Amino acid sequence: MPPALFALALGAFGIGATEFAMMGVLPAVADGMHVSIPQAGYLITGYALGVVIGAPLLTAVSGRFRRKHLLLGMMVIFTVGNFAAAAATGYGWLMAARVLTALPHGAFFGVGSVVATGLAGKGREARAISLMFTGLTVANIVGVPAATALGNAVSWRLAFALIGVLGLLAVLGIVLLVPSDPVHSPVRLRAELRAFTRPAVLLTLAVGTFGFAGVFATYSYITPTLTSLAGAGPIGLAVALALFGLGSSAGNLAGGRLADRALLPATYVALGALAVALALFALAVHNEVTALVTVGVIGLASGLVIPPVQLRIIRAAGEAPTLAAASVQSGFNIANAGGAALGGALIGAGFGYTAPSLAGAALALTGLVLAGVSSRWERVNAKTAGVRG
Repeated sequence: MPPALFALALGAFGIGATEFAMMGVLPAVADGMHVSIPQAGYLITGYALGVVIGAPLLTAVSGRFRRKHLLLGMMVIFTVGNFAAAAATGYGWLMAARVLTALPHGAFFGVGSVVATGLAGKGREARAISLMFTGLTVANIVGVPAATALGNAVSWRLAFALIGVLGLLAVLGIVLLVPSDPVHSPVRLRAELRAFTRPAVLLTLAVGTFGFAGVFATYSYITPTLTSLAGAGPIGLAVALALFGLGSSAGNLAGGRLADRALLPATYVALGALAVALALFALAVHNEVTALVTVGVIGLASGLVIPPVQLRIIRAAGEAPTLAAASVQSGFNIANAGGAALGGALIGAGFGYTAPSLAGAALALTGLVLAGVSSRWERVNAKTAGVRG
């Protein structure tokens, strides 16, 4: 694979670290900013909203720039945001810094996915995407625990400052390793928006959103679920998080290879495996060993989903793939918020801690059905076009 992909993976690693590190250092941030834990929690919400609005906002102002320059600009914004967070003197400043850091999140993955597929060549596009996203999954295994430990032991400011240093390294990597566009193909907002009139694009976004809503409905409450039903202690919880991260990384790489061989079957396999794993968790959670193993399998299945969904939406968008590819990240963050809300509502209504995983399985199956609908629509549309031709 081209070395430029490692520069993209480093940027993805930094983005993953800064997104989830806040969850690990939240009490320290609340204490430092003199706010309550729930108030500090809005910093997580602010980041998620920044991701959702950042993709269309940055695409709208990026029409004159080459994709390499877009990647550089977004990574500079990311880096400045992290250094600003580290230097924040008040809650409002920190919130603004978190939103600023989040703005390039979705657009970076969207532009990066398009660049990665161009670098890899035909037949290796999904593997290139999976390699870039490996930075995001590895961040959950290494970056987030390290930032959490450092932030709680020394200073949460130092954690964000070091993530800012990672951003500088990613900027340097993009400058040195990512080639300039051979032909200047500017991102045109009107064409990018027109891609969303294609049912295949909208259906693929829905596939990813429903699939990951199932994951977040379960994973958002993994700590109280394992504690109360599996009897897991601190070590067991740490093992569960590590297994989820390792499974996600392995699934992401495997999903890239599967998607390059057969894109639609890879999508079906990924969503089907995810639905089965989430349903099994409701049975396996009552024993610590089987619960931990199943958490790893859920991570594996969730990783399988990423490359085929990302590649499928790039292909469905045709000549204007940037905003569509970036919107996948917006969909994932909507899934994060919606899945967590659904899981919390079920637990609050008295259905117990197994209810979120069963609901998650239903959401993953919904994604699988939508993938089938999308495939069916494309076949019918192709036949219709053939008859007209």
